[in-house]
Formats: sequence, C-alpha cells, structure tokens
Amino acid sequence: MKQIIDRFLRLSEQGKLLFDEPLAPYSSFKIGGPADVLAKPDTQKDLIDLLIYAIKREIPWFILGKGSNLLIGDKGIRGLVISMEGFNKITRDENYVSAFAGQSLKELCRFCMEEGLSGLEFACGIPGSVGGAVFMNAGAYEGEIKDVLYCSKCLTPTLKSLQSTNPILHLKKEAHMFSYRHSALQDRGLIHLSSVFKLSPAPRVDILKRMEELDQMRNDKQPMDMPSAGSVFKRPPGHFTGKLVDDCGLRGFRIGGASISNKHCGFIVNLGGATAKDVKDLIEHVQSTVYERFKVHLETEIRQVGEM
Repeated sequence: MKQIIDRFLRLSEQGKLLFDEPLAPYSSFKIGGPADVLAKPDTQKDLIDLLIYAIKREIPWFILGKGSNLLIGDKGIRGLVISMEGFNKITRDENYVSAFAGQSLKELCRFCMEEGLSGLEFACGIPGSVGGAVFMNAGAYEGEIKDVLYCSKCLTPTLKSLQSTNPILHLKKEAHMFSYRHSALQDRGLIHLSSVFKLSPAPRVDILKRMEELDQMRNDKQPMDMPSAGSVFKRPPGHFTGKLVDDCGLRGFRIGGASISNKHCGFIVNLGGATAKDVKDLIEHVQSTVYERFKVHLETEIRQVGEM
C-alpha cells in the first residue's frame, strides 16, 4: 500500500486514492463490496501511469464509469479500480460536441439542448457515463449511440502501447463495429477516453420538449424511484423481455432484497439491503423460468464484476 501511495502522492493527498473503499455508493444498484484500491485520476498522465503501475506488477484493474449497468460482487473487486469521474469535460465546435468518458450522459444531453443541438434526446434519461454509453452502444426509444457518434479516443491497455510516444488510439465511427449493446471496445478491451458526436441544429424549445416527453414516458413505465441497473436483459429477437417475464408470473417475484419490478418486468430493483447474490440468483431464476416456458434464452445486458 505504501508503495502506491508514494508513487501517486498527489492523488493520495487529494483524497483520490482510497483503500478498502465500499463500491455500493458508486453503483446505481447500491450494491457492491469494497475495492482494494480505488483511484480517481483527473489527468490522462495519471490514468496511464496507474495502468502501467498495475500491469507491471500484475495487479488486476478495472475501469469504473457511473456504475449504472453493473452488478458488483458482495466481496468487492480485487486489485485496482480506476474511476473515470474526473474525466468530465464537454466542448462544442460548430455541430460537433466532444465529451470525456466520465461525463454524465444526462448532463451531456442537457448541454446539447442548451446549445440548440439535436440528436441525443433519446439518451436524456440513461443514467450512465459517456464512456459506458459508447462501450455498450447504449440506446433507448429507437435511438442508439451509433446514430450520432463521429469518432472516439481510446487507450489500448498494454505496456507497449501505454509506454509509446503516442498512446492515444483514434477510432472513426466505422471502427467501433457497433451492434445491439455492443462495440469493438468490448472485443478489443479498449479504454474509452472521449468521443465526438455529430449533431444537428434545432430550436432549443423543440429539443427540450422531446426530452421532457421521453422523461415522462420513462417515469411512467420504469422504476426510476428505486435502485436498479436499468434493463437487466437484452431484447431477444421477436420478443419483449418484460412481457416474457410477466407472462411467466414473475412480476414482483423476489429473492432476498432483490425483486422483479412491479412497474416494468425487465427491471430488477433493490428493495433495500439486496446483495449481489440475491440479484444473481434472481437473474438465473428468471432465465430458467422463461426458457422452460418459452424456449427463449435471456442474455444479460448488465455486467457482473468482482467476487460474488
């Protein structure tokens, strides 16, 4: 521990290097055990140095965004967890908006509305970070990140790349290989730094109206007042996940503190005190029940990380 403190003294003195830090507060599920070390770099150099430090010493590492699409294990995450919350800058150049990985997607949408730029309205209620949204090709209400993304900057987490004179990888839209809740960043293990979005000018009042309409639809249909990780399962071809779960009689079904939402059967909510094991067991119960009745396999959309 002393070695990493000495190496990253500035972060430690600023309270950005934490030990045995509970991760539940960093998760929208409000579930998760501690990280051995949680670092919150706010410069590209510190981020790269942390990765080099971990890779050289064979310390496991994990990149954490807003924690909105994650189920973190009850025993936490071993090694180094790097939070991207310090990377949160937004800039505009004509119809192009650049946003860093740790920036809230909601705040990005608000910025675009105030600037009179349309195209990201669909994402106004997605409670994640820009990095997570690009990584997962996040989408809602017939819109996806792939529809507006222009290019991205990433890191390749290898010593050779990180120690090179120019470690930044520039990806054009096509190189992201977007598909449903998927991108090349997942396949290649890339670390997202920032993205540029190509948008269209529109009256602010029209953009705001559409965002308010989508927010209302989301609040009417989804359990926004309870801790969750969003939609648990990907949409199977030809089916609606919520209906499959509901038709199995699982609305409101619970294991421990985790429950299928009464409002939307595609969500699992934390009723209070839910553990990662509760959620994992509930996911597996839903999958087996739906497959037994409809022969449809539900693939999870949320990522499970850490020791359960």
